[in-house]
Parts: sequence; C-alpha cells; structure tokens
Amino acid sequence: MIRILIADDHQLFAESLALGISAIPDLVVVATASDGREALNILKEQLIDVLIVDLEMPEVDGLTVLRSQRSSPPSIVVTMHASDEQRNAAFAAGAAAFLPKSTPLGDLAAAIRAVNLGMTLRNNLTMSEILDSHRQPVLDEIASSLTARERELLTKMAEGLTSTPELAEALFISDKTVKNHLASIYHKLSVSDRASAVVEAINRGIVHTSS
Repeated sequence: MIRILIADDHQLFAESLALGISAIPDLVVVATASDGREALNILKEQLIDVLIVDLEMPEVDGLTVLRSQRSSPPSIVVTMHASDEQRNAAFAAGAAAFLPKSTPLGDLAAAIRAVNLGMTLRNNLTMSEILDSHRQPVLDEIASSLTARERELLTKMAEGLTSTPELAEALFISDKTVKNHLASIYHKLSVSDRASAVVEAINRGIVHTSS
C-alpha cells in the first residue's frame, strides 16, 4: 500500500482527489495539507511514500517544499498552471513527475506507482509507456485472494455494520451467505473475529477508513 500526502490549498480539489485515490486498492491518502508549511510538518511526523503537491500555495509554496525534501519522498507536482517554465523549475527542485490537474485519475495512480519505484516521468515520449505498465493495482497475495464480495463485506464492516442481519440486508444476501463469506475472510486473513478482520484489511490497504 502506497501512503500519499496531498498538499494543495484548494480544499475541494484536495478532498475530492483524496477520495478518488483512496478508492484504489493499493493507494491510500493518509493526510492532506492546505499549504507548504503544513505539508513539511506532516512529512516530519508521518511516513509518506509519495507526495502530491501544487506549486502555488500560501505560507510556503510547492517549489520550496520540493527543495526541502530533495526527492525523499518522491513528489508529483499536480498543478493548474502547467507552463514549460514551471515544469522545468519543478524538476530542477526535485520533482519526479509534473502533471496538470486535468490528468485522469487512472494516469495519476499509474504515476504514483511509477515514482514510488524510483522512476522519473520527465520525458513525454516515454511517459505514456511507463504509465501503461503501471495501471494495475499492486496487491499482496492475501489481498488478491479475496473475492469482490468479500471485499464488499469488509468495506461494510469498516463502515460500521457489524451484525449478520445488517450485513445481509446491505448486500442483499442471506445470513448464511454472510457467515460463509466471513469464514472465508477469517481463513484468508488469519484472524478469528470481525474486528480483527477489519483491522487487518485496513492495514493491508484492502479497505480504507473515511479519515
């Protein structure tokens, strides 16, 4: 699971992007920052694998954040003003990728996976090839073994549905089917109860909490 920090002073954009990214199985946004100073503080306090940062922010701007970090963690600039001058400045400051805010979520997810592996997406001629090779979520073996219905059940439990009747009603299945799915989940995750299953699923990036 790749842990991501989004630094952008446009709150609606940051929150929407965080929701979109965290819906992808192998990615999770662990924090957002509304300015560069807050981003630098979070980077000191939390383990971040990839930073997504805008250039124009109050207090401390994106270029200053990039220069302060010098590629650790790898950073992706996502900005509305994608001029050649800003692009060159971002890469000179240590960015691993530079994307406009109009970039599709699937391309951004692929870029996150690529820079997390140490790649730099600077050459536009090869960037599309790199993105194409990193479009699929990278899950561990146990996470991959869960069926779509088991994932859905874990998501409902993470949202607060705990009883068998509640889960059965939410998924339009019988109580017996819920219990069968739970037995399979317990076996695959090596746990013995619902609370432990949810904790393990969150730790593995199988489901994400709203926070």
